[in-house]
Amino acid sequence: MRSGGEGLDRRACDRARLARDARFDGRFFTGVLTTRIYCRPTCPVKPARSANVVFFPTAAAAERAGFRPCLRCRPEAAPGTPAWRGAAASVTRALRLIEAGFLDDGRRVDDLADTLGMTSRHLRRLFLRHAGASPTAVA
Repeated sequence: MRSGGEGLDRRACDRARLARDARFDGRFFTGVLTTRIYCRPTCPVKPARSANVVFFPTAAAAERAGFRPCLRCRPEAAPGTPAWRGAAASVTRALRLIEAGFLDDGRRVDDLADTLGMTSRHLRRLFLRHAGASPTAVA
């Protein structure tokens, strides 16, 4: 059995990964050998076969081993940041900015997206999924 991290119990990590157990979020990272992508244990993508994964104690260890971060769960982000908390946190932050008048003083949705660290297309998609309307409709 392969494991990229010393001291990690492979069976416990695999159980936590398959259950998407939030208690283990940030405590280890899963590298998928077939794609060379690493994820958080709570990643919403379809889990890879157990034979195709290795475990790392840190995101940096996964990157040193040649894995790149997953674009869905953003494992390279620091715990507690909006990127770590996910899309709903980004929409919540955008709604707060809109409520505070961000779009009222001549700034556009593109500027709001830049402030949030994403493309305007992605911001619009998130708004439609989580708020049911575009950022300008909400404003």
